[in-house]
Amino acid sequence: MKREIGLIGLTFVAVSGTLGSGWLFAPLLASEQAGPAAIIAWGIGGLAILLIALTFAEISAMLPVPGGIARVPQFSHGNVVAMAMGWSAWIGYNTTASVEVEAMLRYLAPHLNWISGDISHGPTLFLAIVLLAIFTLINAAGVQFFSRVNSTLTWAKIAIPLVIIVTLLWSRFDTANFTNTGGFSPFGLHGIFAAVSTGGIIFSYIGFRHAIDMAGEVHRPGLTIPLALILSVLICFIVYASLQLAFIGALPTDMLSGGWNGLLMNAQYGPIEAIATSLGLLWLVSLLNVGAVIGPFGGGLVATGSNARLAYALARNGFFPKILTKLSERGIPLLALLVNFAFSTMVFLLLPFQEIVQLNSSAIVLSFVVGPVTVVALRDLLPDQRRPLRLPAVSWIAAPAFVVSTLVIYWSGWDTLWRLGLALLAGLVLFLIHARWHSPGKLDFREASWLLPYFAGLGLFSYFGTFGGRGLLPFGWDIAAITVFALAVFAMAIACRLPAERCIEQIKGLKSVMPSPELKE
Repeated sequence: MKREIGLIGLTFVAVSGTLGSGWLFAPLLASEQAGPAAIIAWGIGGLAILLIALTFAEISAMLPVPGGIARVPQFSHGNVVAMAMGWSAWIGYNTTASVEVEAMLRYLAPHLNWISGDISHGPTLFLAIVLLAIFTLINAAGVQFFSRVNSTLTWAKIAIPLVIIVTLLWSRFDTANFTNTGGFSPFGLHGIFAAVSTGGIIFSYIGFRHAIDMAGEVHRPGLTIPLALILSVLICFIVYASLQLAFIGALPTDMLSGGWNGLLMNAQYGPIEAIATSLGLLWLVSLLNVGAVIGPFGGGLVATGSNARLAYALARNGFFPKILTKLSERGIPLLALLVNFAFSTMVFLLLPFQEIVQLNSSAIVLSFVVGPVTVVALRDLLPDQRRPLRLPAVSWIAAPAFVVSTLVIYWSGWDTLWRLGLALLAGLVLFLIHARWHSPGKLDFREASWLLPYFAGLGLFSYFGTFGGRGLLPFGWDIAAITVFALAVFAMAIACRLPAERCIEQIKGLKSVMPSPELKE
């Protein structure tokens, strides 16, 4: 692949993937869950994502390979763990473009009288498929063209929310909204944690992952990847937290009459449009409509390109057919793009929008748990390898990151987790069938042994917990129990790492893209 993406380009890849459709809906969803304390939830979500991003930053700077989410665990824990996490991420990634397209159509429907905004409607489905095809074509044109298009879109995606934030703060900012109607935190810690997961906050942040998956096409990866990851999370936190602040302060009193979980939003373009209309800011409504199309378009564009690298990585790992590793003349995994296009089209036909969003968030976050595990394991496996970024006190960063990832998966709720479990089971069956014919006797089951108690424990906590479960495990006690459980599994996962010689074997073919000095055998 061609290394043509620089710092601004990679930062904007992550920012564009993060500022998709989330900023259109997340302030309302988070407010309904947590009230004014949603601002705290944005801080918790940003810190959680930053911890996770830092673990991937060290690994990706050292091993800058395409499809890093799927390739990284291969180096430290072998093919079974890489399959589970890569498959989970691939399922989540394929729903991302679908989510963004559906968000676009909801805003385009009032302006295009031949669509309804409902995917079950034939003309609407046709336009959705056309948009997915456009994402695919832009990515197929080459990484340099993609980067230029995305950077142009991202400048607009940052500018439009900032104009909206400043305008709302200037036009109306009622401090009473932060204390009336149940106080600053009407639903307590439970509401704050629910806002982080099911309130759309984590879904809004997780676009940082695209910088990891594009690592194989980054110029000076040792410097560019860590800076891009950190900058993207900080930029998006500023935008989201400021938008949440402006949204709460600008709410008219009549919209709050039903309480935070019953906000009266009667607007065809969403919550921010409702406030702008009530303030008589019709020009802002027009600007919002433009941003409502550009934002999801950029997010879908980046997700499509990133998912192609993930499918490419899964093929390199031996899970997908090897033909998906074939690159076009422009250095793009074109066949992987086409396969993902077909799968994303199927998503529209199989799942309703809300389930797509929840599955997207939990499936991708599940794949994040390998970052904290792998960064510590590789310190032991490759102690002498030069690391452009070396995290200080790495275990003190990685362990909380693993706990946070586990909690976010738990917060997604039982209804989402059992569906995710079925998706993982289907992936395992496909992997075993494939391995039976292509790699007998080479499955790294010992290194994956920590996944069994991890998945089983997550399922039990979710079933008996307070987030869509039976409610038998009280809130507070569930958080404490999951924290202890996650730390125990984290220690087990580190102990299950590959032998050093197997790690060296896994990455021998990567020496051409790795920073010098070479690995010590």
